[in-house]
Amino acid sequence: MSLQINEFLASLVDFLYFFGVAVVLTIIFMVIYWAVTKHNEFKLIKENSVAAAVAFSGAIIGFALPLVSVMVNSIGIIDMVLWGGVALVVQIVVYFFVRLPMPRISERIEANEISAGIWLGSASLVGGMLNAASMTPT
Repeated sequence: MSLQINEFLASLVDFLYFFGVAVVLTIIFMVIYWAVTKHNEFKLIKENSVAAAVAFSGAIIGFALPLVSVMVNSIGIIDMVLWGGVALVVQIVVYFFVRLPMPRISERIEANEISAGIWLGSASLVGGMLNAASMTPT
């Protein structure tokens, strides 16, 4: 019985490390993403902007998808942090790629144009899905 409790406690410590690092990485991503975009997602979401909420939610999920893949497949915390950094960079690159065909996307999101939010959010999700699949070992 005490062996099971010891195994559980050891697993719980690993869980707390991975979960804590994932939360920190997600917060770092949100702060960097917020700094990189030309629009203030937090302010717009507080003002009930659906376009900003959809776009930012897509970016966060697009970051979390590869982070989950890394958590499942990593060999340790350092591995997770390094690949989490890759996931962060990919999402930032997606934002800049989305701006190529729609350079005024931030202005459109600030104007609460839902189509712009859906376009950015969807592109972020696709970027995250492709990123997650690329991080899964064969």
